[in-house]
Amino acid sequence: MSEAGTGVGGWRCGRFAHTFASIDLGTNNCRLLVARASATGFDVLDSYSRPVRLGEGVASQQVLCSGAIERTMEALDACANKIQKAGVTRSRHIATEACRRALNSADFLARVQQRTGLAFQIISPREEARLALASCESLIDRQSTHVLLVDIGGGSTEVVWVSVRPREAGACGLDLSILDTISIPWGVVTLTEARLAGQSKCQPLAAGIYEQMVAQIKDALAPFCRGNGVGGRVAAGGVQMIGASGTVTTMAAYGMGLKRYHRATVDGTSIDRDTILRIGGHLARMSVEELSGLPCIGWERAELALAGGAILEAVCRQWPVQRVVVADRGLREGVLVDLMREADRECDPLTRRVEETTPFTV
Repeated sequence: MSEAGTGVGGWRCGRFAHTFASIDLGTNNCRLLVARASATGFDVLDSYSRPVRLGEGVASQQVLCSGAIERTMEALDACANKIQKAGVTRSRHIATEACRRALNSADFLARVQQRTGLAFQIISPREEARLALASCESLIDRQSTHVLLVDIGGGSTEVVWVSVRPREAGACGLDLSILDTISIPWGVVTLTEARLAGQSKCQPLAAGIYEQMVAQIKDALAPFCRGNGVGGRVAAGGVQMIGASGTVTTMAAYGMGLKRYHRATVDGTSIDRDTILRIGGHLARMSVEELSGLPCIGWERAELALAGGAILEAVCRQWPVQRVVVADRGLREGVLVDLMREADRECDPLTRRVEETTPFTV
């Protein structure tokens, strides 16, 4: 790995000496981000996202199927080409729930490395939560006492319970302490496969199915809520909820009336809890075919939209925070934050001492 610029001062030192890349290989999507550091964060040089459905059937079969593997291999070929073309000098690539579950994930990732040169690390739910939080630092309100970060993935849903205190030094001017996390084994893919298999794409859900999905997610979240006293904190005020997932961004874009999805318009906005519940109830009465015709949903998201809406509605019913901040960012961005801080530590002893007092305490 090139170390060009190491030890050189100014704009060629630390994070500014490198081109970074990160791949997030999830249950549903393969996502790449290539970036260079800027004065305010980073500038994206290239990005890539493809719905590969790597986790198709994993919940029932416990293995990655051949079709999913081939779709993913093709996507990773494209990622490897983009990384090479950009001259990336620092990278980290991660795999999440589908690879955590699958018995053949080690063989699959070995094949990936042999074919593409890309090395992947299967991360724990705890690490997934930490990276998701790192990506959302700039969205956290300094007036909040706690943050509920909800990341609805393909194979699982992660919830991070964070305490917030103002701080002069350190990232984002806040002291963020992860108090607890939970990873429930229900994401948009796994819940769809478990509850909606065989469902006609031309007919709305039968009465009660959507409510059953909502109740299933609420039941999974209830012990976490009781164990951390989250409900009481929400009732007292000062809790900010951040939603980081395609479900949240799609619902926000739909609620804003966008004809086409536009990241810059959606990221960092917020959506009322009542609006989420209203839209969720409206979409739950539609068929997959009808959903596919709606702006910002389309065929790629339509099949998973009902499960995603049920998960988000369950979260909003469990914790009645009045507004949800919308984050079109996730693990890729969190990895880039880590990589840039690591480059700074290696370059600057003073930065190293500051970074050792990390804002994330587990």
